[in-house]
Amino acid sequence: MDLSYILNHLGEERDEYHGAVSPPVHQTSNFAFASVAAMRHALPHEQEVSFYTRGLNPTTAILCQKLAALEGTDGALAFASGAAAISAAVISQLQAGDHVVCVQKPYGWAEKLFNQLLGRYGVTVTYVPAADTAGIEVAIQPNTRMLYLESPNSLTFELVDLEAVCAITKPRGIVTVIDNSYATPLGQQPAKWGVDIVVHSASKYLGGHSDVVAGVVCSSKAIIKQIFDHEFMNLGGIAAPWTSALLLRSLRTLPVRFERSSQSGMQVAEYLYNHPKVQRLIYPGHPSHPQYALAQKQMGQCGGLFSILLDAQDVTEIERFADKLQRFLLACSWGGHESLVLPVCALAASPEQLNPHLPWNLVRLYIGLEDPSVLIADLEQALLDMK
Repeated sequence: MDLSYILNHLGEERDEYHGAVSPPVHQTSNFAFASVAAMRHALPHEQEVSFYTRGLNPTTAILCQKLAALEGTDGALAFASGAAAISAAVISQLQAGDHVVCVQKPYGWAEKLFNQLLGRYGVTVTYVPAADTAGIEVAIQPNTRMLYLESPNSLTFELVDLEAVCAITKPRGIVTVIDNSYATPLGQQPAKWGVDIVVHSASKYLGGHSDVVAGVVCSSKAIIKQIFDHEFMNLGGIAAPWTSALLLRSLRTLPVRFERSSQSGMQVAEYLYNHPKVQRLIYPGHPSHPQYALAQKQMGQCGGLFSILLDAQDVTEIERFADKLQRFLLACSWGGHESLVLPVCALAASPEQLNPHLPWNLVRLYIGLEDPSVLIADLEQALLDMK
C-alpha cells in the first residue's frame, strides 16, 4: 500500500458521505439504533460498531486506520494526549510486582509514570543508557515484563539498536514499547524491527500546526483489543472527533512538511556544526553523531529537531542567547510550522536546580518551515552577542 494512498484515500468511503473530499466530523457523543436487536448487538462490539463516541467514532476510525497503515501494524487507537497514549500502553502490559527496563532520559511524563504512579503499585524500573545494548540485557530480571524505549530521545538524541534489543526481548516474552514521536512513521517503523507497541505524541509532526494535543498507540490486533477493552474504555482519554479531523487534515501534508523540516534542519545543523561558539552538535542525521550509521540503518530522514552545546561561560549567557533570537519562539514541543528554541536551563526553577543528567549549556532547536537562511541569520546575530 503506497504512502499517497494511505494519506489521501485509505478509509475514506466518499460514496457514504455524498462524495465529500474531506471526511465529515461526526461531532456526536451518542449513536441511535433502529431496533433493540441492533442496539443489543452493538454494545459488546464497541470496537467495531459506533455505540458511544468514547468507543468508536467514525471520524476517529478513519484516522486510526491510516495511522496503523503508516506504522505497519494491525491497528491503532487515538488518545487525548501523548501522555495518555503512553500511560495506557504501559499500564496495559504491567501488573503489581513487575519490573521495567527503560532507556535513560525518557520523556518526563513517562519517567513520572514509572517512578511515581506505577511505583505506588510495586512496579520497579531500571534505567539504562539507550546505546548500551549489552547493558539492557544485563538489566533484565526474572520479573522484567517490559522494555520501554525512545529512539532517539528528544533532548540528547541517543538511539537504541531496535533489531538487537528485540532479539533479546522476544525469546524472553518481554514486551517492547517505543515512543516514535521524533522520527514519525515516515522516518522509522519500529514494528518492522520487532517492537510490539509504538506510541506517538500526535501533537508533534502528525499534527503539524501546533493546534492539536493528541496521542497514538499502534500495535497488533490482540494488543489493541486488550487496550481498547480496558485502559482505553475505562480511563476514557480519547481523542475528540474534531481533534481526529484536524489530524486527518494534517496527514495530507505530512510528507511535504517532514521533508522540508529535515532538509532545512540539516542546513541549519551544518552551519552550527562549523560555528566557533558551538562546542558540539547533537543530531542523528549529521555524520558527526556517534550513532550516525545506526540512524541511517533504522531511520530515513531525521526531521528538524536537534541540540547544541554552546561555548558559554555561565547560564546567564545561555539565557541571553535564547532571549536574543527573533525568529525562534521560546517554547517546548516540535513538529509545527514555527521554529523553536528550548534551553535546558529553562526547565529548572533556578540555575541551582538544573538537571544533573543534562548539560547545563544544552540548547534544543527545532527547525520549522521558515526559510533556513533567515533562521541562520537570526542564529548568527544571537551567537555574535555571546562573544
